[in-house]
Amino acid sequence: MKKLFKNYIYEFDKNEKRILINFCKQAIKQMQSDSRFFPDVRAYSSIIDKLTEQAENVKLTKDELTRLTLQLRENIKFLKQKMDKSWFLKKWLYKSLYQQYQNILTTHFSD
Repeated sequence: MKKLFKNYIYEFDKNEKRILINFCKQAIKQMQSDSRFFPDVRAYSSIIDKLTEQAENVKLTKDELTRLTLQLRENIKFLKQKMDKSWFLKKWLYKSLYQQYQNILTTHFSD
């Protein structure tokens, strides 16, 4: 049975906030030149604002949550493909980022 209401309040530690802020900044940097991605840029900048506040809990909207989880999943798939095709050194560099994204996704955003 599907939940009727979902809680969109999350508690991130300092490192998770830093990773998500860098992730959102990178997404904004890639999308800001194209006007088709204006809603995405607005959502990611809103997420950055909420994460940089000194509040203990971060309350995301449903739209922000869906965009963030979708982009995290896509980046995890991309990193996995890169790791499979790359040699030792590149694989080692991608592995830490892959694990950090995977931990955030499974800890906070798993359904």
